[in-house]
Amino acid sequence: MTVQALFYEEAVPVSPERHGDWWVDTGAGHAFARRVNSVLLTTVEFESAQREYPIVFVHEDDVVVPVAVLGIEDRQNLFITDSGAWQARYIPAYVRRYPFVFATPDEGGTFTVCIDESFVGCNQEEKGQRLFLPDGGRSPYLDGILRFLQEYQAQYRRTRDFAARLQELMLLEPMTANMALPDGGRRALTGFLAVRRERLKELDVETLQGLVAGGELELMYAHLFSLGNFAALMERLAAASP
Repeated sequence: MTVQALFYEEAVPVSPERHGDWWVDTGAGHAFARRVNSVLLTTVEFESAQREYPIVFVHEDDVVVPVAVLGIEDRQNLFITDSGAWQARYIPAYVRRYPFVFATPDEGGTFTVCIDESFVGCNQEEKGQRLFLPDGGRSPYLDGILRFLQEYQAQYRRTRDFAARLQELMLLEPMTANMALPDGGRRALTGFLAVRRERLKELDVETLQGLVAGGELELMYAHLFSLGNFAALMERLAAASP
């Protein structure tokens, strides 16, 4: 399993010169995520996401991050309908922020808001929410997007710290999810990490108390509880099979 963050195709900096008369219709659906089988999660999302998706940990470059598993096959999202609707009570923030994203910060650490101009909801026909006011100032909608991206970035940093703590305590181990396919075959999903229960039980009292106080133990159990959703994924796959 790999982390796929590839639905951004033409992300460019948002500016009044280029996007002064642009509008964004977020009601255009989620077809853009149809071929993504996992998305990044932040820890603040664990409580809601654990009811819908398996939450596992994967290597992203030189760090470990949690993701929500969306499909069994590569480029498969079992939560997207033919019409592009998302079938779940909770949609990960990584998906909800689209078509916007922060670009890699410059040397001064400043982030730039970008928009994927290939998003079908981008238009100049006054559909949805406008990006800029007639005088060139940011619209309330764009201000809200900026706050959302800032909060997302802060939560992402906290999430990386949490995953690093798990690695430091040697709590993560490779895991394989063995599943029976609707056609009678079997599939082993590999390439991800999960918390090792036995190692968790071996931690000393002081360390456990610290994990409880910091809310990290609760996050670990949310992750472990969520692994039962692999069975729900198989049910979705069976329902989608001809």
